[in-house]
Amino acid sequence: MTSQVSSAAEQADQADGADGAVVGEQRKPAGTKDVRRLDRVIIRFAGDSGDGMQLTGDRFTSETASFGNDLSTLPNFPAEIRAPAGTLPGVSSFQLHFADHDILTPGDAPNVLVAMNPAALKANIGDVPRGAEIIVNTDEFTKRAMQKVGYAASPLEDGSLDGYQLHPVPLTTLTVEALKEFDLTRKEAERSKNMFALGLLSWMYHRPTEGTEKFLRSKFAKKPEIAEANLAAFRAGWNFGETTEDFAVSYEVAPAATAFPVGTYRNISGNLALSYGLVAAARQADLPLFLGSYPITPASDILHELSRHKNFGVRTFQAEDEIAGIGAALGAAFGGSLAVTTTSGPGVALKSETIGLAVSLELPLLVVDIQRGGPSTGLPTKTEQADLLQAMFGRNGEAPVPIVAPRTPGDCFDAALEAARIALTYRTPVMLLSDGYLANGSEPWRVPELEELPDLTVRFTQGPNHTLDDGTEVFWPYKRDPLTLARPWAVPGTPGLEHRIGGIEKEDGTGNISYAPANHDFMVRIRQAKIDGIDVPDLEVDDPDGARTLVMGWGSTYGPITAAVRRLRAAGDAVAQAHLRHLNPFPKNLGAVLKAYDKVVVPEMNLGQLATLLRAKYLVDAHSYNQVNGMPFKAEQLAAALKEAIDD
Repeated sequence: MTSQVSSAAEQADQADGADGAVVGEQRKPAGTKDVRRLDRVIIRFAGDSGDGMQLTGDRFTSETASFGNDLSTLPNFPAEIRAPAGTLPGVSSFQLHFADHDILTPGDAPNVLVAMNPAALKANIGDVPRGAEIIVNTDEFTKRAMQKVGYAASPLEDGSLDGYQLHPVPLTTLTVEALKEFDLTRKEAERSKNMFALGLLSWMYHRPTEGTEKFLRSKFAKKPEIAEANLAAFRAGWNFGETTEDFAVSYEVAPAATAFPVGTYRNISGNLALSYGLVAAARQADLPLFLGSYPITPASDILHELSRHKNFGVRTFQAEDEIAGIGAALGAAFGGSLAVTTTSGPGVALKSETIGLAVSLELPLLVVDIQRGGPSTGLPTKTEQADLLQAMFGRNGEAPVPIVAPRTPGDCFDAALEAARIALTYRTPVMLLSDGYLANGSEPWRVPELEELPDLTVRFTQGPNHTLDDGTEVFWPYKRDPLTLARPWAVPGTPGLEHRIGGIEKEDGTGNISYAPANHDFMVRIRQAKIDGIDVPDLEVDDPDGARTLVMGWGSTYGPITAAVRRLRAAGDAVAQAHLRHLNPFPKNLGAVLKAYDKVVVPEMNLGQLATLLRAKYLVDAHSYNQVNGMPFKAEQLAAALKEAIDD
């Protein structure tokens, strides 16, 4: 969905992640319901992995984006394809934070929890603050279902939920009743209960409905009766909210028109933005795009998306394994394509030898790592940023690779373009480190104008580039550009440019096999010098108050760190913030930035990998604040930790 923002204004200076606040109240005539205006709301849909919570959350998000709110989402689902129904490991949830101003995270705690069964309630109640609204599907609170998750008595009746605004709703029964005119079995009708819940929440928060109705008709175009049944359930949920006495108030969250610069916006996830960025990079370079990949969570969406864009010169190859995927991609790079391979941490380990080969061949190759919890298979559907040291050092020999990391879902588009710029300019493989939080999360994204995109035009070598002592003109595949140290890129089949290719050490210039110690020493150092010399922008520091403490982050910690910094500044604390996009090479001013502060705190979703690199390279006492529970930081949690560091 896209929306137009007609004016620009300063970003709201409010603490991200706080509870929704009532900013106004509109009273309607007697006999109609009250409407209250809020500045933000955090909703979490939770149910069994077969209850359609991701679809429900995605549809609510799409309508919220089309309405013009700023938003941030956090899908959370099991790794199992179908975990046992009604169990805690099988709970799937989708959290959405939307507001009338600029926000940065999916929110710390939901204002509204929609729990489709006892497992969903038990798995999520610990995150719900007192006073929040809880909507439960009472039909699923059977004795057997409650015992399955450890409830000795019904939480709907034992007083344990007295501190919340509880709305018991027989969602299944109401859905089946709404669909009785359709020729569906009860089980088939029950599947639409998520649409009933979506309709109810859409009424409750005045969300548009046209997009969802169009989506359902399109999704079930070949099964029109199923489409109409889901539409009927959706409308029944809306009507239930309008007529029932249990929901006496509905809420409005105004569009966030003042939070964005002028432009055309759409809701976008990190993986989708990254896919679009790769296509844009290939078009700007005037090269075909080749993706060699093996499906792996949470990177598979990129393969799925790029396979839809053959009209843009995109070719996707689903290989039999990770090694074949990158091998094909490297072959495509040799053949003159913008070559990409996508994976997650376990796949990077398998691809490491071919990444080293790409370093030796000095060919452009994008290695996209959508990080997840590890080690080994680890937590396939949970987020982590623990592959930094693997990206930096995870190859045999001295095999330096540039590393780029996006910071928000929308920023994945720009990070893909930047990774392509480096790979094509310097003839090197580049690691792009996203993660599951960015990949699956979404936010409004301004669609860039064509003239804003960088020129990535590539010039292939067309003829000899070196003159021998006897005057003969020859092609030297490792004769370097004096500015970038990049070697020439010769497309196979170009007459006169035949040259040796392979992983054994090459002689400087000629590319012939060489075992000479001095040559190897030179080639190792020149490859390192090429990476060290990559042109990256200086690090920008946000420090309006002359702080003594700097918070340094990278990747997806940007949102929680920025939200925490806002909270501290609103409370009168001086704190500086900087965020790294380029992790190899580091920005040239990074050392000076670090030494300008008395204290440097580095929050990471690992055990201190960036902090380790900063300590080693710049000899600064970087303080780590770490979390590896598969979930992103919460703003309140970070703010408390940073406050302690400031006061220490």
